[in-house]
Amino acid sequence: MTDTVATSSTPVVGKLSTLDRFLPVWIGIAMAAGLLLGRWVPGMNAALDGVQIDGISLPIALGLLIMMYPVLAKVRYDRLDTVTGDRKLLLSSLFLNWVFGPALMFALAWLMLPDLPEYRTGLIIVGLARCIAMVIIWNDLACGDREAAAVLVALNSIFQVVMFAVLGWFYLSVLPGWLGLEQTTIDTSPWQIAKSVLIFLGIPLLAGYLSRRLGEKAKGRDWYESKFLPRIGPWALYGLLFTIVILFALQGDQITSRPLDVVRIALPLLVYFAIMWGGGYLLGAVIGLGYERTTTLAFTAAGNNFELAIAVAIATYGATSGQALAGVVGPLIEVPVLVALVYVSLALRRRFADHTSVPASAADRPSATKES
Repeated sequence: MTDTVATSSTPVVGKLSTLDRFLPVWIGIAMAAGLLLGRWVPGMNAALDGVQIDGISLPIALGLLIMMYPVLAKVRYDRLDTVTGDRKLLLSSLFLNWVFGPALMFALAWLMLPDLPEYRTGLIIVGLARCIAMVIIWNDLACGDREAAAVLVALNSIFQVVMFAVLGWFYLSVLPGWLGLEQTTIDTSPWQIAKSVLIFLGIPLLAGYLSRRLGEKAKGRDWYESKFLPRIGPWALYGLLFTIVILFALQGDQITSRPLDVVRIALPLLVYFAIMWGGGYLLGAVIGLGYERTTTLAFTAAGNNFELAIAVAIATYGATSGQALAGVVGPLIEVPVLVALVYVSLALRRRFADHTSVPASAADRPSATKES
């Protein structure tokens, strides 16, 4: 990844590394490759789906761990107290993720898919699964606050374990009953959710913390940040591309064989991502969080934990259900949309900085320093 600071004469995007600058191209190729593999290679879907332990796909787990480790190794854990003391940031994130986000997805699902109950239920489940994985990548690419991202993702993971099943019961059964709408159910356990959190967040978080702690202790911070981090940095994008290929290979046949259904599911998702990201950005600007933390707030609000949503949908309704397809379409829409929003963030960075303060954690960030 790249820490990039705009100058008055050079656009931010122009200062990105070649790997970062052409990220949409690499992601497009990865998505297409996954879809083609899943559609045209005999047995590919079954082979990938069969490599799992206790419902966790090992190829996806491997890709996510490779993707998240370099970013979490960059976090300066001795600065987390500057984030935990920022009540405006924490309360804003909790509101966007656990009050506004699920309610927005519920409203969009019912407004735009009133005649498709399976897809509607799948989207509501997606809205309940707050992001704890890929958002780390989008935030880093947009030069958001890494320490804030680590704290907000950890906060999301705790609330996910505690609130996912409760909110699922409320939005799928209780609220529709109050409104006179069709009711449904969700079958998931706290352990299933905790397992997802421990694997997809706990392992890379622990590895990143130990890397920084032991690396700085052995050779100092200067060596760690100038030598070690640039070496492991590109692996985050390699892991992201690998994960995308596997995700789309697993569901390539479903996506390509039901294009009209995909379009119907995609429309509320597009509206959802736009409102969540824009709302997070606007809220951060209004309360004066500064560019880095506003960016982190926006991306952590817009991202979703599709791995968990897909797992819950498959466990409850079956692998070929409409609910599972809705979860699968999620990353198909989220990945290109949030990549585009990364570039929007970078383009707005200098203008935003003219009107907002910079958080304390940004003070020691290297200026125009490439880490990959």
